[in-house]
Amino acid sequence: MALALCLQALCSLGGWLSLYISFCRLNNHRSYEWSCRLVTFTHGVLSIGLSAYIGFIDGPWPFTHPGSPNTPLQVHVLCLTLGYFIFDLGWCIYFQSEGALMLAHHTLSILGIIMALVLGESGTEVNAVLFGSEITNPLLQMRWFLRETGHYHSFTGDVVDFLFAALFTGVRIGVGAHLLFCEMVSPKPKWFVKVGGVAMYAVSWCFMFSIWRFAWRKSSKKYHTWRSRRSEERQLKHNGHLKTH
Repeated sequence: MALALCLQALCSLGGWLSLYISFCRLNNHRSYEWSCRLVTFTHGVLSIGLSAYIGFIDGPWPFTHPGSPNTPLQVHVLCLTLGYFIFDLGWCIYFQSEGALMLAHHTLSILGIIMALVLGESGTEVNAVLFGSEITNPLLQMRWFLRETGHYHSFTGDVVDFLFAALFTGVRIGVGAHLLFCEMVSPKPKWFVKVGGVAMYAVSWCFMFSIWRFAWRKSSKKYHTWRSRRSEERQLKHNGHLKTH
C-alpha cells in the first residue's frame, strides 16, 4: 500500500512538472512564473471540482464524519494534490518567489496530506480543507494575470478582488471555523490531526489579515478618488470652470 501511494504521488509530481515544462515551451516569451501560475490555476480548477464531488456527492460528509476511513477516490485526489504541492513548494523555494507564510501553508498541506494517507483515515476532512483552500485560488491567479497584462485597474479587476475577498472570508474563515469545530469535538480524529487543523486555520487567519488590510487601502483610495472627482464636478457645474491653483 505504501509503495502504491508513493508511486501515485511520484506520477502526480511528474505530471505537474511535465505540464509546467509544456507551458514554458508554449509561452517562451513569458516569465517562468507565468507558466507556474498556469499550472496553479489548472490544479485549482481540477481540485475544486474533484473535492466538491467527493464532499457533496460521493461522501462522507466532513461535518458529520471526520476521521472516517479514506475512500479510494479520496486517496487518488490526495495523491494528485500531494504531487502538485511538492512541485509548487520546490518551485517557490528555487525561485524564492514567496514569503514564509506561503511556504508554511504549502508545508502544512504536504504534511497533512501525507498524514491522512499514512493513517488511512481523515481524508474526509483533509479533502474538505483542500476544497476550502483552493476555492479562491483561480481568482488569485486571475488577479495576477490581470496585473501582468495591464488590465487589473478595471471593473474586471474590482470584481475579481471582491469575489476573492468574499469567498475567502465566507468559506476559509466562516465555513472553516465550523469544520474545525466539528473536527475538535469529534472523538474519532487523532489528536495530531486536530493540531494540524488548528495550524491550517491559523494560517488562513494570517492570510485574512493581509487581505483585509489590502481591501481597506484599496477601498479608501477609491473613496478619496471618487470624492475628489465629485468635488471637481460640483465646482465645474457651479463656476463653469475648474479652480486652478
